[in-house]
Amino acid sequence: MASSSKRKRTSHVNSGSQTSNSVANMLTGSSPDGSDGDGRFVEGSILRLTMKNFLTYDYSVVHPGPNLNMIVGANGTGKSSIVCAICLGLAGKTAILGRGDKVGLYVKRGCRKGFIEIELYKTGGNVVINREIHVENNQSLWMLNGRHCNQKAVEEEVKTLCIQVSNLCQFLPQEKVGEFAKMSKIELLEATEKSVGPPEMYEYHCELKNFRNKEREQENIVKEKSSFLEKAKQRNERNKHDVNRYYEKKRHLDMIELLEKKKPWVEYETTRKELEGTKKERDEAKKQLSALKQAQAPMLRKIQLIDNQLKPTEAQIKAKTVAIKEASLKCKQKQDQLDRKNKEIEDIKQTLRLKQMEEEDHQRRISNTRRTIDDLKAELAKVGDQPDVMPRINAVNVELRTIREERAKVEGEKADLRREKDNLIAEYRMLERKLNDMNNMMNAKEEKLRGRHRDTHYAIQWLRQNRQLFGGNVHEPMMLVINVKDHRFAKFVENHISFHDLRAFVFQRKDDMERFMTEVRDKLNLKVNSISAPVESCSRRPPSRSIEALRRFGFFTYLREMFDAPDEVMSYLCHQYKVHDVPVGNDQTKAMIKTVIEEPYLRVFYTTEERYTLKRSHYSNKISTSNSAVHPSQYLTITVDAEEKRQLEQQMKACELKLQDIEERMKALQTEAVSLDRRDNELLAEKKHLSEVKGKKRQLEQKISTKQDSLRQMEQSVIDLQKIEEETKEKIAAVNSQKVSTVTVFMSQMKLRAKLTMEKVYLALETVGLMAEKTKLENDCREGASELKTIDQKCSRLEQRKVQLTEQCKGLLKRAKTICRMQPDESLPEDLRNAFSDLPDTLDEIDTLLNEERARAECFTGLSERVVEEYNKREQEIKHLEKELEDRSNALNVYRQNISEAKERWLNPLKQLVEQINGKFSDFFRSMQCAGEVDLHSENEEEYDKYGIRIRVKFHSSTQLHELTAYHQSGGERSVSTMLYLMALQELNRCPFRVVDEINQGMDPVNERRVFDIVVRTACKETTSQYFFITPKLLQNLQYADEMTVLCVHNGGQMLPPNQWDEKAFIRRCLERKARA
Repeated sequence: MASSSKRKRTSHVNSGSQTSNSVANMLTGSSPDGSDGDGRFVEGSILRLTMKNFLTYDYSVVHPGPNLNMIVGANGTGKSSIVCAICLGLAGKTAILGRGDKVGLYVKRGCRKGFIEIELYKTGGNVVINREIHVENNQSLWMLNGRHCNQKAVEEEVKTLCIQVSNLCQFLPQEKVGEFAKMSKIELLEATEKSVGPPEMYEYHCELKNFRNKEREQENIVKEKSSFLEKAKQRNERNKHDVNRYYEKKRHLDMIELLEKKKPWVEYETTRKELEGTKKERDEAKKQLSALKQAQAPMLRKIQLIDNQLKPTEAQIKAKTVAIKEASLKCKQKQDQLDRKNKEIEDIKQTLRLKQMEEEDHQRRISNTRRTIDDLKAELAKVGDQPDVMPRINAVNVELRTIREERAKVEGEKADLRREKDNLIAEYRMLERKLNDMNNMMNAKEEKLRGRHRDTHYAIQWLRQNRQLFGGNVHEPMMLVINVKDHRFAKFVENHISFHDLRAFVFQRKDDMERFMTEVRDKLNLKVNSISAPVESCSRRPPSRSIEALRRFGFFTYLREMFDAPDEVMSYLCHQYKVHDVPVGNDQTKAMIKTVIEEPYLRVFYTTEERYTLKRSHYSNKISTSNSAVHPSQYLTITVDAEEKRQLEQQMKACELKLQDIEERMKALQTEAVSLDRRDNELLAEKKHLSEVKGKKRQLEQKISTKQDSLRQMEQSVIDLQKIEEETKEKIAAVNSQKVSTVTVFMSQMKLRAKLTMEKVYLALETVGLMAEKTKLENDCREGASELKTIDQKCSRLEQRKVQLTEQCKGLLKRAKTICRMQPDESLPEDLRNAFSDLPDTLDEIDTLLNEERARAECFTGLSERVVEEYNKREQEIKHLEKELEDRSNALNVYRQNISEAKERWLNPLKQLVEQINGKFSDFFRSMQCAGEVDLHSENEEEYDKYGIRIRVKFHSSTQLHELTAYHQSGGERSVSTMLYLMALQELNRCPFRVVDEINQGMDPVNERRVFDIVVRTACKETTSQYFFITPKLLQNLQYADEMTVLCVHNGGQMLPPNQWDEKAFIRRCLERKARA
């Protein structure tokens, strides 16, 4: 470590990377000046940074200057290690750096612990922070000014010095440069407030946001209270009417209660009077019952005598009735026998008629047969003179055989073609299913892309509809056209290629890419990425070493061999990501990792679960290694073989052509078959006609012979009708003889039944006389008995009624006293007697009045004493709510006044601050012949959590100002905008130092030179704080300032230890070499 430009500082280095300080004008001949001391350092600036066993450093001490510190060195020498040491030494999180997530990963490989010490400038005594990092348990030991402490104490001390390593406006490491442009307007405002605003500005902002949230809560409470109060008043207004109705209902209920008390007394008195009347009526009924019983005794004795005479006569009538039934049954049986005999005679006659009809039909058929034979003989005579048709039939048969042979041949060919067609259709469907499966897999890829980045998916649809606009090859995003050969390898490919490139469109020609971005990005406002493939294809570029030479380490292939892609895509990946030179190994590689990292030519390689990146020092040839876990694949696991898909499409087209050819051949064969069928039908018709002519004579002779045989048989089978008629007469005579005997028996039974019937009639007439006399007596007796029974029932009923009324009187009296709350032996009180006197004295009148009162009371539904209680309670609540609402409203007005005052305290300084930043930012852009502005953006002035800083830039005169985003500007434009915004903050800065790591990497030389000049002019002013600018290279002939400190980081085994570094000798040799040149 050599001396700085303004102070003499020394450091001791054991080994590894080293840093040296030199002045900006070192090569111009001026000498260092160390007279300024610490006077120009602002409070919180870094005076010294010591690193031991930290990343690439064994031991090194860095002494930065008070203004601009340019940290320059080749890639891999340890520039960013200084940034990491500053962050971790000041209690920053590893996530800020975007590297390893464990602090133990920052310890140099092979060491068990690392050490960081930072000395910060502070008036009244510098602050020294020590952090010792242990790899084994991933823990740290902290010391503050030589005393052990915890991390919280260090964080509090750092906060008091206004150091914010988590603020991108103050601390911008290499891995976080891209995230600055991704910050939202709100995040940028908060970062700017923390970085350059007064200490209370961010607190005011947070306070305002909290005030606004509480104001909303207060407003909601006031609204709720007002609404509740209004509803309560409305409800009570409605309930006031209910209260009046309640009291009116109560008056009716009191009347009902009084009527219900009098009603049982009236019921008792009515029942008592009814009981007295029942007793008198019962005594009179008993006297009538006794007189009737004495008058009916003689008539009952005569009725008993007649009953004794009727019993024998009724028995004789029953016996006659049984005998009559038996005679009737026998008559019916004989009648049935006569009916059956008549039916039998009718059947015999019907049989005779059938035989006669059969004979008539037989004679008719004989006559018809004779006429048919005569007709056939006449036709046979006509046919006998025709010529012989056999020669023509033979010729037709020969021609038919020929046609059928040709038809069989055609059918055979058609069957072969059908089988071939079926096979082709089956093959086509199989190919179609395979192609659909591949297309479904591609669709699944597209769905994943749409879920992650909808703009890119929309751009794909646009490209498919407008592909004709482009002259060269245009490929959809890489993640859709890359096809991993084995899904297990997808994670290596996806981890190696950034997602921004995986969703990028690849163009063969650059003008096509510019046209695409104009249409999609500028016109459609879509956030998409695009890439132009190298002019000269790199897809076939060979690896630096064959894979066979690396197999002993477990490497089995290069990354390029794991996937297929179009030539332009593969060319870009080989050029940009060196996929042709990145080997992939297995667990053996992991086991041999120490040996593998010593192997030359390896820059990046993969094991089963990790990615290793090797950087080799140009000076010492030593290797620094970083490794990271290989994350599972999300997009490339779905594999589709593009070559196989192309072959499937070609095979499907070939199948379609073959099917068309088969269809045409089948149509021709079908035409030929139809022609053969037509000729075959014609010959068959001719043959049939000839055969009919040939066989007609023979058929006629056969028919005549058959008819003659039939005629002889019919003549021999003649029926003898005379004989049959005689047999029929004999059968009918026999049946008539049987009928005569049956009729004789039938007549005798009829006479017997008539005799028995007459005897039964005489007995019935005798019975009728006795029954008439008995009926007369019974009627006379029944009149007296009915009156007797009625009077007897009346006596019983009156006795029961007397008992019932007695019990009822007792119960009514008891009930009346109970209702009136009286003792059993107590008489009716005077007040009740007076109240009862004003009420009706009859039950009907009481019931009528009671029903009226109940009806009126029932009109007041839903009312209770609780209504009155709630009404009174709600009246008190309304008064309380009115008082509470008044207090809340007053408090809300006071709260709003406080918010207004807090807003003035926060917003006015903030606007002034943003105007100052905008002035600086605009001046910087104007000096670069560009345009830029910074403004305070808010959609609603009252929404303090929506305030934000908006950066708008324009790099070309033909375009408009566009908001700085992660998508619209190029990487170099974002870097320039970020750098100039940070420079605009520099002079306003209240933070002690700012760190920017390799932000100039994406800039073109013109912008880089302009930005460098702005950085030097701004950061080297006496009013600015400390500034660290890390870069791997600088342009030639840049303008430097005396206030700059250039820290050169070197790396190599032959480095001179800092304590042996002679800065004057180095300058002298440089001047001598320059003079000789």
